[in-house]
Amino acid sequence: MKKVSENKEKIMEMIKKAGSEEYETEWDSEGKIGEQKKKSKIKKGKLSRGQGARFELKVREDLETKEWIVDKWSNNVDLEEGKLIKAKRKYNPFKKMLVVGTGFPDFIAFKKIGEESYDVIGVEVKMNGILSKIEKEKCRWYLKKKIFSQIWIAKKGKKRGQIEYINFEEKYNKA
Repeated sequence: MKKVSENKEKIMEMIKKAGSEEYETEWDSEGKIGEQKKKSKIKKGKLSRGQGARFELKVREDLETKEWIVDKWSNNVDLEEGKLIKAKRKYNPFKKMLVVGTGFPDFIAFKKIGEESYDVIGVEVKMNGILSKIEKEKCRWYLKKKIFSQIWIAKKGKKRGQIEYINFEEKYNKA
């Protein structure tokens, strides 16, 4: 009986939160209360995604001014199978459309370095310049398989509007 009353209290608390202005409630397919998120956190997430997208465009423009030919990379690495796979598209329920651009790294860039040779690099855009453990493993896999000659991490510089490029091998593969 105690467990039933505890569950009832939790449900009542969630219903109170659902009616409050500071929380937004998601409902699952069965009509039960799902996850509750603070509206301030939702707004912060939207702003962060927007900043990230604008910074990604800025990086692309910067590379193009440095005479790199830049394109969106639409592949990813399956670390379990150890092979290159097509990146999955993400569905955006608000815009009712599939979003392209979930590959890792963000960009592939080419630059002619000789009569018949090109430098091919991967560029991952991170505002803080820090890669997750899985992203580091993927970068090592790309370099080991010689898909990219280098992988750069683009991050915000110390001065306003500045972009810094970090060579992955120099930062993470100091063995």
